[in-house]
Amino acid sequence: MVSARPIIIAGAGSIGCFVGGMLAGGGRAVGLLARPRIIADIERLGLRTSSFEGTDRCIPGSQLLLATDAAVLAEAAILLVTVKSADTAAMADEIARHAPADTVVVSLQNGVGNAAILRESLQGRQVLSGMVPFNVIALGEGRYHRATSGDIMIDRDQADTAARLSVDGLTVRASDNMPSVQWGKLLLNLNNALNALSGLPLREQLAQRPWRRLLADHMSEALRTIKAEGISPVASTGVPPVLTPHLLRLPDALFQILARRTMQIDPMARSSMWEDLQHGRRTEINYLQGVIVALAERHRIDVPLTRRIIDLVKAAEQAGKGSPGLSPSQVRG
Repeated sequence: MVSARPIIIAGAGSIGCFVGGMLAGGGRAVGLLARPRIIADIERLGLRTSSFEGTDRCIPGSQLLLATDAAVLAEAAILLVTVKSADTAAMADEIARHAPADTVVVSLQNGVGNAAILRESLQGRQVLSGMVPFNVIALGEGRYHRATSGDIMIDRDQADTAARLSVDGLTVRASDNMPSVQWGKLLLNLNNALNALSGLPLREQLAQRPWRRLLADHMSEALRTIKAEGISPVASTGVPPVLTPHLLRLPDALFQILARRTMQIDPMARSSMWEDLQHGRRTEINYLQGVIVALAERHRIDVPLTRRIIDLVKAAEQAGKGSPGLSPSQVRG
């Protein structure tokens, strides 16, 4: 049991457990609020974090504050929210009920609207937006593997929360323009659905030009819609979002050379949406592609490919058989 007020991960799944394990390994006091199955694995086997970079560490469960009851939020100095977007409002209610007024709340979730939901329910409290660029795979038995590169980014604040969350192997950077950063991440996250529909590892999928061209066309629809809204997305990869579709359409050999300079991908990396389909969980399609459709309707822009992808993902959710293993031509319809 930790003694100091810890950093609590609220809704610790793949990302939350990895971040929590890295923080604990870096000497931070850490607590995890998670499903009973996850807590049981960590109590029995410890929390093991590994990375495509070669790091591998196991934190004994006894060094963590482990809980399935939201009352644990009363202990938090910093609270990292990592629940699915559909669960944000419910988690906000739990935070309001249990967390101290001085707890710093940080949203480390996909999508662009979760921090606003938290702020609405937690008025008067400090809520920071965040963006996690990397992918984490849950390998079972308490092990979480980071499979792609990138640094976490959060809103800059006077307490320098970014520095308080940075440890060896996990860099958290402060940003003065998180909305644009989040929109840049949403554009990249559009591939979550394509990867889920393909059934392929991310690196294998992106090595195939037909899949990249499909993603490029999908991103182009989104970029037209975002531009109409007056949004200027900022990339987390170093490649300007407006140039990303052109990069994706390049021949395989040239793409591999350029992509190697911007992002590293483990051979076994897959998207969180693929994992959701495999485990029969609801996906975040409404908070990714669904946001693009909502903006398109507002500006009367046609986004047929985006709508097609939403329909295919929801059909796969309903079927409950995991990834449908579609080809790019099947996705296009």
